[in-house]
Amino acid sequence: MTTGEDVQSAAALNRRDFVQRAVALGAAGLVGSSARAAAGERQRRIIIDTDPGVDDAVAILLALRSPELSVEAITPVAGNVPLSLTLPNALRMLELAGRTDIPVAAGAEGPLERELITASYAHGNNGLAGVEFPEPTTRPVAEAASQLITRLIRGSPGEISIVAIGPLTNLALAFRADPALPSMVKDITIMGGSLSGGNITPAAEFNAYVDPEAAQIVFHSGAPITMIGLDVTRQISVTEVVLQRLSSADNPLGRAAGRILRAQIEQLRRTGIDDGTLHAHDALAMASCIEPGLVSRHPMHIEVETRGEWTAGETLGYRRPLRRSAPRQQAPSDSSLAPPAANAVVALEVDVGRFLELLTERLAA
Repeated sequence: MTTGEDVQSAAALNRRDFVQRAVALGAAGLVGSSARAAAGERQRRIIIDTDPGVDDAVAILLALRSPELSVEAITPVAGNVPLSLTLPNALRMLELAGRTDIPVAAGAEGPLERELITASYAHGNNGLAGVEFPEPTTRPVAEAASQLITRLIRGSPGEISIVAIGPLTNLALAFRADPALPSMVKDITIMGGSLSGGNITPAAEFNAYVDPEAAQIVFHSGAPITMIGLDVTRQISVTEVVLQRLSSADNPLGRAAGRILRAQIEQLRRTGIDDGTLHAHDALAMASCIEPGLVSRHPMHIEVETRGEWTAGETLGYRRPLRRSAPRQQAPSDSSLAPPAANAVVALEVDVGRFLELLTERLAA
């Protein structure tokens, strides 16, 4: 219900804009000061680069239920499952939400230089843990994902953020074709990487492992980057209470999220992965764009290993001066002690309770 105080805070909006925003706020379950803030502040414009995937699908639904965000496009890429599945899965989520106005562009079918490694063992053969949704009736746009990303960013320089929750192949292709593009991106939030060990190998997180060359290009692009890695996503477990709230939601998006999350937990238990624990990696990355204070942010220089036989995709974070190798009996110069300049901020702590509250508040309302 909109209060008189809400109306006063929306005085700068015309009646049509205010009514549309109030409907969105009601759908998201926002009240009081949160509603006033969302109604009065400009929406954050985002492109979602993604490989749906269960947690990607939940992240998309979370974005669509959050009035703080304006989803400008979705650019599926091969990753959790092949592009032949990630592309229709993205379209399915938009049709479920009634948002077929959002353009979807097909991205890369595989990494820049490597064979595609998928995670169907965790996400099921259809990418949604076996949960079936109707075949999408909408079609992707004619542009390739990298072309759509380039056109949107160049059309609104400094105004559009990218939320990258899959392998970074699409972004690397766009940045390689247009080297000036990273300077026009407002910022990039990456779900990927880890400073504390991997989830696909002992060294590497899945998204970085699938296309380490692309990840290295993006981290060295000069765009402002926030890395939401396993260091924070593994601190979160989706609980039975959350699943029950989603499954009993009074809207189809919440119920869909509950179905696929529960199905993935069952898939993880059958395969023995992480003892069936579900971390909702991509949903946390999206939530950090809605409420930046959910995670801490530490400036670091990130390098991605591209040559290691056993460590491909490992992300290394330089946080303090490290002595580099110097010839024996030769004192290192000042320059050899200097740490590389930060090229990202990395999340290391997360407010777990607030994240789970935000996820259920938005999807189950």
